This record gives sequence, C-alpha cells and structure tokens, in this order.
Amino acid sequence: MAAYILRRMVSTIAVMAMVGIFVFLLLRLAPGDPAAIIAGDTATPQIIAGIREQLGLNEPLPVQFVHWALSILGGDFGTSIFTGRPVLQLISQRLEPTISISILTIILSVTIGVSFGIVAAWRAGGLVDRILTAFATLGFSVPVFVVGFFLIYVFAIRTRWLPVQGYQSIDDGFGPWLVHLILPTVTLGVPYIAFIARIARASMLEVLSEDYMRTAAAKGASSYSMLFHHALRNAGVPILTVIGLSFAGLIGGVVITETVFNIPGVGRLVVDAINNRDYPIIQGVLILVSGLYVLINLAVDLSYTLVDPRIRY
Repeated sequence: MAAYILRRMVSTIAVMAMVGIFVFLLLRLAPGDPAAIIAGDTATPQIIAGIREQLGLNEPLPVQFVHWALSILGGDFGTSIFTGRPVLQLISQRLEPTISISILTIILSVTIGVSFGIVAAWRAGGLVDRILTAFATLGFSVPVFVVGFFLIYVFAIRTRWLPVQGYQSIDDGFGPWLVHLILPTVTLGVPYIAFIARIARASMLEVLSEDYMRTAAAKGASSYSMLFHHALRNAGVPILTVIGLSFAGLIGGVVITETVFNIPGVGRLVVDAINNRDYPIIQGVLILVSGLYVLINLAVDLSYTLVDPRIRY
C-alpha cells in the first residue's frame, strides 16, 4: 500500500506540472490583453506598455512561467490585477459558500441517487423502475441553469417559500444558512442524482444476476440482506468511482449555480476574473481545483479496498 501511494504521489507531481503548463499557456495565448482592459479604452499605447511592464507581461513566456511556477511552489499565488489583493486571500473569502454547496450537493446526490438505483434494480422492468429511469434520463439531460430557473419560479416567485438568491453565512445561524442553500443544492444535485442512480442501477442489476445471489435467495436470505449485504457491496466499486468523479466535477456546476443564485463563491470569483482577464485569480483557482481533483481520485482508489477486500495494491 505504501509503495502504491508513493508511486501515485510521484505521478501526481508530473500531472500537476503538466496542468500548470497548460493553464499558463491557455490564459497567455487566449485573445485579450489585461493591460489594455486595466488602462481603459482611451489609454495611449505608452500607458498600456507601462502597465504591461509593471505586470511583467512584456517578458518572454518562459521567463513568465518560471517566475510564476516558483511563486506557486513557494505558496504565493500572486496578486489580483484589478483588486491588488493576494489571490489566496480572495479565494479563502469565497470558500465557505462553495464548500457548503458542494458538501450538501454530494450528500443529497449520494443519498437519493444510490437509493433510486437500488430500488430501480430491485424492481427492474416494473413501473417504479420506468419512473426512476425516466427521471434519471431527464435529470441528466436538462441543463443546470434551466433547473435553477424552474425551481426559482416555483419555490421562490410563486410560493415564496424560499429566497430567490443570496447567501447567509453559517455564523448567522444554521436555519438561514440552510434555507438559502436549498435551491442551489437541489439545482446542482439533479444531474448528479440522475448520474449516480443510473450507474447504481446498472451495477446492481449486474450483481443481482450472479449465481451467488440466486443461491442466497434459495437459502432464504431476506431482501434487505441480499440488497445491502451482498449486492450493494459487490456493486460498490463503480458506484464509488462515480461518486468521486461527481465530487471532483462539482466546480463546473458551481460556477453556473452561483451565477444563477447570485452566491458570492469561488464560481462567481472565476467568472468575474475571466471577464476582467485577471490571470492570477484564474490560474490560482485552476491549480487548486486540479490538485483537489487528483487527491480525490487517489482517495477513491484507496477506498476500493474497503468496499472489496479482494482488491490489493
């Protein structure tokens, strides 16, 4: 196990190095000049050139990359071009809403998605299975922002049960915090519920058709024992993989969800940084998200042994 973890950590360094090169080049080679945006439409070429020199954008790309990489390794993600504040400080101030939405979404998605998949597999071919399969197909197909606008119209505008937008810190009370996160969490969770439910159903159907499941039924095993003790554990590896990928991929949905519900999280920070061509913020967020993605994949791989003891590293 230790040797496997060490190999994965070494490969992680190589992956993060490639991610850093890609992120750096992607932003530098994209159209748009942050110096011109900062200077304004009426700025002279001399003013723009001065801003470029101040930001270090006039240096060759290899030199810019070396300076940037050394700063990242030293824990310095740079300073925002527009606000003049440290990037890590800006990100840390926006973490609470994003982390709150992500954690609640993954809890909701796993709980409902796995439950739907188990029930659909157990009643395969029946009315319940067809209803849950239709929901999974629809939920996976409808864009997140469409779900968000629909929920806003029904639960915020028509019934006025929930707030339309905004965020309340958990320091202001658990109730207001949770109420403001219900709509964003459900909005972001719908496609993940559908995705996890489909994978759980397919995995459970495959396991339920195995000979040892028929043997367990012939020996008089209860439905609960067959589903949760035998079937779910043996179908757990693909389900666990999907859960890990879903958690790592939440950042894409968070960007849209935070924009729809006007939540001041990391997603909104990225959108504003893209509009302003604020290189340091975009690069900092992408590097942190990439690192989190790699760590989640490693954690999922290591957790396979808990689900299936036959797996050895």
